[in-house]
Amino acid sequence: MAAFRLTSQAFAHDADLPDGQLGEDEGVSPPLEWTGVPDGTKELALVCEDPDADAGVITHWVIYGMAPTARSLPPALPRSAYLESPLELCQGLNEFDDVGYSGPETDVDRGPHRIFFRLFALDTQLLDLPPGATRAELRQAAKGHILATAELVGIA
Repeated sequence: MAAFRLTSQAFAHDADLPDGQLGEDEGVSPPLEWTGVPDGTKELALVCEDPDADAGVITHWVIYGMAPTARSLPPALPRSAYLESPLELCQGLNEFDDVGYSGPETDVDRGPHRIFFRLFALDTQLLDLPPGATRAELRQAAKGHILATAELVGIA
């Protein structure tokens, strides 16, 4: 079986995020694609975070409840806690207590920040996790259930 891999048509691994994905209010979620979902996967979840922020790890996006048959996320997902289209999923709270994607800010004085997009293949469905959950709640619910992780890093 192929390795579990996460990519984007908008940016390459360890390359700059496009301007369209930057900005807390203006940035839209990037398109993401993945391959090699492991056998036994019951649900997919995604966390996007910046570990280089002065205030600690900043959460930019939380998604869960994706079917294991899903293979991509289109760009500019609506900022809604529950989506039925273009695919069914739940979105959690970002660092700013908003649902959905919040793009990282750029500032030449702070230097580059790595923005990690991590896709998790889970061996269970997180049925008890309601729409609008936090990164911490997702991590707690997924603890001990991660079959594999695919990672893509953008620079902001």
